[in-house]
Amino acid sequence: MKKPTLHQRLRAKRRSQSLVIGLTWYTEETWAEVKATASDPECFEESFAKWKAMAVSARREFQRSGVRAIECLIAPQEFAAWCALNSQENNATSRAEFVSEKLTAAQGGS
Repeated sequence: MKKPTLHQRLRAKRRSQSLVIGLTWYTEETWAEVKATASDPECFEESFAKWKAMAVSARREFQRSGVRAIECLIAPQEFAAWCALNSQENNATSRAEFVSEKLTAAQGGS
């Protein structure tokens, strides 16, 4: 396999640096509250400390790969209202969709 040229590697790096993702983020209190109302509590780590260690590690890995990872704090009441408005339950899919919508709104998207 042919090795990419310097120009190709730099262009690929610029493309990956333009990627932005939202990371679901919690305080200890909001983590406990969202987990308590989740339909999939088994998807959460067993403690906030373990969740925090995993989240910080994931953020670091994204950043190392050139992806801009932005923490999106979930406010339980705001999230519950969003779920009700969108006929969603509190599960991993809806939490990810909520964070994606918040990130898009914060970035000035529609």
